[in-house]
Amino acid sequence: MSRVIVSGSIAYDRIMDFPGHFRDHFLAHKLHTINVSFAVEGVEENFGGTAGNIAYNLKLLGHEPSIISTAGSDFGAYRAYLEKQDIATELIHVDPSELTSSAYIITDKADNQIAAFSFGAGRAAYKTLPETESALCAIIGAGNPDDMRALPLHYKSRGLPYFYDPAQEIPILSADDLQSAIDGSAGLFGNDYEIDLIMQKTGWNEKELLARAALVVVTLGESGSRIMSKDSSVRVKAAAVEQVIDPTGAGDAFRAGFIAGYLSGQSPRICAQIGSAVAAYAVEQQGTQNHQFTLPELRERYQETYGENCPL
Repeated sequence: MSRVIVSGSIAYDRIMDFPGHFRDHFLAHKLHTINVSFAVEGVEENFGGTAGNIAYNLKLLGHEPSIISTAGSDFGAYRAYLEKQDIATELIHVDPSELTSSAYIITDKADNQIAAFSFGAGRAAYKTLPETESALCAIIGAGNPDDMRALPLHYKSRGLPYFYDPAQEIPILSADDLQSAIDGSAGLFGNDYEIDLIMQKTGWNEKELLARAALVVVTLGESGSRIMSKDSSVRVKAAAVEQVIDPTGAGDAFRAGFIAGYLSGQSPRICAQIGSAVAAYAVEQQGTQNHQFTLPELRERYQETYGENCPL
């Protein structure tokens, strides 16, 4: 088993389904003055957050995630759940003066999402930089902005490969923050919109981005993913899904699968195929940590989709 340092948010997700399409309720000539209310089909509370989601999937893949995050006074139920999954919680800081971060997510019938995030205790930086000696790599997910500034420098100074996934924090991070974190990373994760936003904010074009990050991994939803390096660009189709129930957390599941492939020395193409197979389990269940799979089940799904044996 390999230790992976996973930083980002620990949050309670409130997930809601909208039984229509957002596009039918926004008027192009009124986007400057939006006042829209959506009636949703119930609210489900789930354990979530970028760090929690990625760690959960890494554990299913047989790795030992170390979560770097700050939770709040109501963390008890989440802590008990993580410990039941045999995921270590001793490195998670608890701020008793705040509640744990919360995410509010509405998904429409086309799997488009509108989300709001309340930092709560996650507003506080982690402060103590993690020990890296036993770790093989790290992933820096969206979470406290100060952590997202400090950890890339820390990992580079320790020679620890890390993946950078700024996601929802791109609007908060400065161009200098993004440039510093991406430069020297083992890989940059983002969906196509996020990668375009990063290029716009940093002023780097695709070629300049690839001169800084060893890999740029662009997720494309049901269209799969594109993995770029300075020498190549590969498209990978998405793994087959029985039924899409909830896309929330699919990106985090993909990242965990990709990292599992990376740790086993696989090519970027195979890493992305593993990531897609893991993500397929996530979208078939409501919530971000309610899916389960064994490695034999993952290998079967991988083989059925890609026509080759899964190397894990």
